[in-house]
Amino acid sequence: MSNNSIFSIGVFGVSLLVTSFILGGLLIENYDILSQFISESYAIGTKYGLFLRIFGYIPSGILITYFCFLAVKYFQQNILIKIGFYGIGIFYGITSLLTGIFPCDSGCNRELIDPSFSQLIHNYAALLMYVFTPISIIVIGIGLRLTNYTKLSLIAISCGIISLLFVYLLFSDLTPQLLGLYQRIIESIFIIWILVCAFSIRNINDV
Repeated sequence: MSNNSIFSIGVFGVSLLVTSFILGGLLIENYDILSQFISESYAIGTKYGLFLRIFGYIPSGILITYFCFLAVKYFQQNILIKIGFYGIGIFYGITSLLTGIFPCDSGCNRELIDPSFSQLIHNYAALLMYVFTPISIIVIGIGLRLTNYTKLSLIAISCGIISLLFVYLLFSDLTPQLLGLYQRIIESIFIIWILVCAFSIRNINDV
């Protein structure tokens, strides 16, 4: 598969995701992007939830996974780079797919009062996503450093560390009125990293 094809898969995957974020916030009445989770816009019972899942979150998860599994061959063969890209594919791509297939209960049931099976799967998938995606990005950064991709390595490690900081803020629940903002910052950092990789691949000679 050509560089441009891999590039297009990555860009289209994250574009679908971003579009879903935006539409979810606009279509739900009185939805507050600062305090409410992204998942609340496509939770069970929301008017446009099924539409957002089928045409947004599920295909974007598939495309991001596919991109990460293919992208690894465009960099020097290094075990850390492989682990990192496969990690992002699994812990960001596949878990995004799972959260789309298994939406949370209405309001995302933050207190987990009699949660549905879908809510439990959704929560576990989200936990894996936010813990292991930043770590995977950092692992890629270390691998890139060892193979002389200095600038790309710095971007990866910075993205990983900053996203981990906001993951801590998200999980600590110190400022619940800003949980939605923290989550969107984390997701934005993941998306930025995928776009950086996509544009880097586009500029590499076909292998």
